[in-house]
Amino acid sequence: MGNVVTLEDGMKAPLFSAEDSEGNVWNLSDILAEGKRVILYFYPKDSTPGCTTQACDFRDNMGALSSADVAVFGVSKDSAKSHQKFTQKQDLNFPLLMDTEGDLLDQYGVWREKKNYGRTYMGISRSTFVIEGDGTLSMAKYGVKAKGHVARILTHLELE
Repeated sequence: MGNVVTLEDGMKAPLFSAEDSEGNVWNLSDILAEGKRVILYFYPKDSTPGCTTQACDFRDNMGALSSADVAVFGVSKDSAKSHQKFTQKQDLNFPLLMDTEGDLLDQYGVWREKKNYGRTYMGISRSTFVIEGDGTLSMAKYGVKAKGHVARILTHLELE
């Protein structure tokens, strides 16, 4: 995990191919070719309070998102087993992608310096990217708050 990139609205989204906890491989170019928009959100750790709040918020709004041809993917460094447990416990209805090596984290610039209780360390900055059908980013947000974030995305997508 090298130099930190910062993506901005209007830039092309980095293409990716990533596996979910069930072994399915998701390829961004294939999803966009189906005419879908993509919400790719990065979160620090499965089953922690903020990450659970955010994941459940996406889960509860999947009806509106799916009907508007928006695919949602959560990404963290957690293992397949951890993702499966989190998905089952919270009844999540969208895939969690694995990035144990940090390739996606680097491409999207979410592996950043963080501070907590006076301690500085490297970790995943809670971030969200909305990728339009042509592959451009209409939203690139770093350091988002879990609570109320999905409502802001729905407003951005004009679904609320």
